[in-house]
Amino acid sequence: MTEDAVVDVPDRDLITIGAFAARARLSAKALRLYDRLGLLSPAYVDEATGYRYYRAGQVERARLVAMLRQLDMPLARIAEVVAAGDGPTAAELLGAYWADVEARVAGQRTLAEYLRGRLSGRSSEMYRKFAVETVDVPGQVVITEKRHTLADELPTWIGAALGRLEEAARECGGVTGVPFVAYHAEVSMESDGPAEACVPVADEAAARAWAERQGRAWETAVRVEPARRLAYTRITKAQVAHPQILAAFEAVEEWMAAQGLAPAGPCRELYFADWAAAGADDPVCDVAFPVS
Repeated sequence: MTEDAVVDVPDRDLITIGAFAARARLSAKALRLYDRLGLLSPAYVDEATGYRYYRAGQVERARLVAMLRQLDMPLARIAEVVAAGDGPTAAELLGAYWADVEARVAGQRTLAEYLRGRLSGRSSEMYRKFAVETVDVPGQVVITEKRHTLADELPTWIGAALGRLEEAARECGGVTGVPFVAYHAEVSMESDGPAEACVPVADEAAARAWAERQGRAWETAVRVEPARRLAYTRITKAQVAHPQILAAFEAVEEWMAAQGLAPAGPCRELYFADWAAAGADDPVCDVAFPVS
């Protein structure tokens, strides 16, 4: 006897898995998978036979799960959406997921372009896509946090470190310039820098007092950055991801060599935009080298 066989059930509104699958336009195999994953459970399971029965009202949820799976949504996020039911909360959860997808695809597209240029020997052509300029930056007092970190941990650390420093800047007269991250050595999956998060502040004495209170808990420091000329190129949020950001650094280096300029300090990334509010194609960062 199959699961679609007609047997006595306690509620005549219940329908067999086969009939339900036909209404939901899914296979019985898919419904068993959804049950196993906790995404859509039968309304009733016969203890003696193990047969699964559903209610007609579960059809829309079954179709929703199927469509969300077509978006490659992780199972945990599908569970959040279906638990929210119909309404703005579920729509917001879906919107947040799709924004993440678009950001990831934008980053992958940029990486693919970078790798195509590398593999085809067209690096110089690729670098010409970056507009490089120079800007003079006045001397400034910066509070800093330094850390040895690999590339996969770098984005999380940058956000946290700049957040801590911008909060601390309130005790140091306020933020007076664009926050940046300086690289004292290469950061990759094999090399851990260190990197140094920096926030310009107004009051040097207050900044030194703040650093003294911090001790070495976060490897914090205060220093006076001299006036510098920076060679830089502006990149989007999607281009910030490693390793595609390397194309921007290489483009600036090639431009510097063509202009007869030499690096005069550690390269850096200047974050001038609201990262959380920016879209994948919005400019958010200047990749720069101090030059002489």
